[in-house]
Amino acid sequence: MTTFILRRIVLTIPVLFGILALTFLLTRLIPGRPCTAIYGERATEALCSAFDARYGLNDPLGQQFLNYVGRVMTGDLGDSIRLSRPVVDLLAERLPVTVELAFAALFFAVIIGVPAGIISAYKRNTPADYFTMIIANIGVSMPVFWLGLMLAYMFAVVLRDTPFALPPSGRLDAGTQIVPFFVQWGLVTDATTASPILVFISRLYTVNAILTANTALFTNSVRHLILPAIAVGTISMSIIARMTRSSVLETLNQDYVRTARAKGLRELTVVMRHAFRNSLLPIITIISLNFGLLISGAVLTETIFGLTGVGRTLFDGISSRDYPLVQGFTFFIAFAFVLINLLVDILYGYLDPRIRLS
Repeated sequence: MTTFILRRIVLTIPVLFGILALTFLLTRLIPGRPCTAIYGERATEALCSAFDARYGLNDPLGQQFLNYVGRVMTGDLGDSIRLSRPVVDLLAERLPVTVELAFAALFFAVIIGVPAGIISAYKRNTPADYFTMIIANIGVSMPVFWLGLMLAYMFAVVLRDTPFALPPSGRLDAGTQIVPFFVQWGLVTDATTASPILVFISRLYTVNAILTANTALFTNSVRHLILPAIAVGTISMSIIARMTRSSVLETLNQDYVRTARAKGLRELTVVMRHAFRNSLLPIITIISLNFGLLISGAVLTETIFGLTGVGRTLFDGISSRDYPLVQGFTFFIAFAFVLINLLVDILYGYLDPRIRLS
C-alpha cells in the first residue's frame, strides 16, 4: 500500500507543473491589459508603461514564467494588482467561505442522495422508485440562481417571524463578535500578525466556534449555511442519487447477491454489506468530482447569498485582468482537484485490493 501511495504522489508532480504552465498561459491569453481594466478611461500610454514595468509585464513571457515558478516554489503567489495585497492572504480570507459551503453542500447531497439511490434501486419499478427519480430529475433541471432566490424568498420572507425562518444572506448575523481561536488560546496576541494558516482556520466559523466552545457562533454560522448549501448541493444530490441507484441496481443482479439471499441472510445485510459495499467505487468517484466542483466556487450562489468566496473573487479578478490573483486562485483550485483525485485513488486501493496489485 505504501508503494501504491508513493507512486500516485510522484505522478501528481508533472500534473501540477502542467497546471502551473497552463494557468500562466491562459491568463496571458485573456483579451485586454490589466492597466486599462483597472484604470479605465484614465489609462494613458505613459501610465500603462509604468504600470507594466512595475509588475514585470514588460519582461519576455519565458522570463515571467520562470519568475512565477520560482515564487510559487517558495509559497509566494504574488500580490493582487487590483487589491494590492498578497494572494496568499486573500486565499486565507476568502477560501474558508467556499470550503464551508462546499462541505455543507456535500453533506446535504450525500445524506439525501445516497439513501435515496439505495431505496430507488431496491424498490425498482415501484412508486418509491418513480418518485425518487422524478425528484432527482427535477433537482438536476433547476437552475442554481432560481433555486437560491426561491429558497431565500420562502425562508426569509414567507416564513419570517416563524421558527423555520432562515437568514437569506451573509455568513453571520450583523454585529456578531468573533474571537479567533488563536487569540483565545494565547497563541497570537495580535490577530493582524497571525499566519495565513491560522487566519484560514479561524475564518472557518464553524470550526472556530468548536475550538472556542462558542455554541452561539456555531448555531449562527450553521443557520446561514443551510440555504446556500441546499441551493448549490441540490444538483450534486440528484446526480449522486442517480449514480447510486444505477450502481446498486447493477450489483443487486450479481450472482453473489443471489447466493447471499439463498444463504438466508437478512435483506438489510444483503443490500448494505454485499450490494452497496461493492457499489462504492463509482459512487465515491461521482462524490469526489462534485466536491471538486464545489470547491472551485459557485459564483451565482455566492452572489445571491452575499458570500465573498473563491468563485466571486476569481470572477472579479478575471474582469480586472488581475494576473496574480487569477493565477493563484486557479492554481489552488486545480491543486484541490489533484489532491482530491489523489485521495480517491488511495481510497480505491483501500476498498479494492485488486487496484493495489495492478
